[in-house]
Amino acid sequence: MSAEPILAQAPWLISGGTARVLQILNVDGEEARVVGGAVRNALLDLAPGDIDIATTALPEEVMRRAKSAGIKSVPTGIDHGTITLVIDSQPYEVTTLREDTETFGRKARVAFGRDWVKDAERRDFTMNGLSVDAGGVVYDYVGGVADARARRVRFIGDADQRITEDYLRILRFFRIHAAFGAGEPDRAGYLACIRGRAGLATLSAERVRMEMLKLLVAGGASSAALAMADAGLLQALIGGVVYTGPLSAMIAIERALGLPASVTRRLAALTVAVTEDAKRVAARLRLSNNEAKALDSMGHRWWRFATKDEASARRLLYRLGPERYHDRVLLGWARKGGDVTSSRWRALAELPQRWTAPKFPLKAADFIARGMAEGPALGHVLTLAEDAWLAADFPLDEAALASIADQAAARIRRDQKH
Repeated sequence: MSAEPILAQAPWLISGGTARVLQILNVDGEEARVVGGAVRNALLDLAPGDIDIATTALPEEVMRRAKSAGIKSVPTGIDHGTITLVIDSQPYEVTTLREDTETFGRKARVAFGRDWVKDAERRDFTMNGLSVDAGGVVYDYVGGVADARARRVRFIGDADQRITEDYLRILRFFRIHAAFGAGEPDRAGYLACIRGRAGLATLSAERVRMEMLKLLVAGGASSAALAMADAGLLQALIGGVVYTGPLSAMIAIERALGLPASVTRRLAALTVAVTEDAKRVAARLRLSNNEAKALDSMGHRWWRFATKDEASARRLLYRLGPERYHDRVLLGWARKGGDVTSSRWRALAELPQRWTAPKFPLKAADFIARGMAEGPALGHVLTLAEDAWLAADFPLDEAALASIADQAAARIRRDQKH
């Protein structure tokens, strides 16, 4: 065990809402500390993110003290000892110290306690088992400071036991490594994940989705996905073939174009070769309707971009809209090798920045004026005219538009005669 004033000058700890919560809890024989990810992030010079606080005070006492201090409290997980305090719209999860009395999968019977060591030892990874008091003293009972500084993601205690307690920790191992680790995953943890992979089948789709989507936008997503695929974990989660090469290519393309990480593009690169893949993945991960539609659109004939010239690309941009077009181009680029030096692929990807599709200028009135009656034929003639307008490369001059309208109307009349 070590205790050092490592974060004595951390602004988020010594002022603002965090300091206020610690102040009301650190009196009358009770103690409170910030725990977990915020401490880890601070050691890695990252923003603290969500701030979780552990305390020796029981939940009812936490709520009583918050009320006395004029702080809003919400019993978000009171059965497990968690109360959320809200200060200036910022939530702070406050959880009474716990120790497991029995564990079975995700569920555990817990008892409230006052032992900081036991509370640390029930957590998942050493870098997440740290705590810091109001004075910036970091308490390390599990070797987390050294592991955080080495960017080494390591299970606390016996890795197999930690995984048996909650099989989602298999995904968390790779996700935390992708976000905060360096080098190869910890060997003991990696092998434990392989041994426990059958337990992934017990996880809800919602929990898997949450971890997978976070992993895909982490800095080390490519290497983490490759390690998971090599261990046979991704295939079990996705229910089909995974494509780690296109995922790496997609990440390289995003970086080359200065784009923010897109979880749907990266998921498509990893899992989607055809639209049937998109439907399967959307069902397996319980994706939102928007996510499912984006995946399906990207999987639809992306390979045609390999031979498209700019004129045909403009027609597709008109049909799809800028966002859907852009995502499909990038998937095609990634699946065709992702050569970030390719001027042709870059030009296709940047087309929406250079060209805005005009609106189809012909209206129903233009065909009514040509003797067309309202009804199904009118919708048909508009579709024919729009197709011809696209094939002619979006002309806007009156003569060209009149010719397109005349020819479309004439064709409909011929079809009606037959």
